[in-house]
Amino acid sequence: MRIHIGGDHAAYELQRALVAHLAEAGHDVVDHGPLELDPEDDYPVFVLRAAESVANEEGSLGVVLGGSGNGEQIAANKVAGIRAALAYEPELARLARQHNDAHIVSIGARFTAVEVAKEIVDAFVSTEFSDEPRHARRLGMVTAYETSRELPAATQGAEGSAS
Repeated sequence: MRIHIGGDHAAYELQRALVAHLAEAGHDVVDHGPLELDPEDDYPVFVLRAAESVANEEGSLGVVLGGSGNGEQIAANKVAGIRAALAYEPELARLARQHNDAHIVSIGARFTAVEVAKEIVDAFVSTEFSDEPRHARRLGMVTAYETSRELPAATQGAEGSAS
């Protein structure tokens, strides 16, 4: 499987470890950088390139990395058609694929040990979308909103109450 990866200085060492780990597992890894440690680099430079590549290459997945993973997830989600999920344990990565058909997993290097990060990416790339009707229906609502900016029809309990 082709996997696009991008990060920043805060995750540089983790990115190097994950590039090697994924390649050793037989994946075709495209490293969008950074390719050298620069404490002044900016994650959008590398993360947006990785996310654009995933969006443009059907069947590929992505990994984005930073100090917390939050900014990287937000940036990746700005790319049309991308669903990126923050994961700090393997089960979250599995659920992101199974229930949300996520294309990209985001990991915070300051909060995730290298071995746990390897488990997260392994879980992410080995899990398929369940295609269960309830999950497909929900993703359809999100996709329709992205296109039309119209909110999905409210169902019982969806409006909430003012209390």
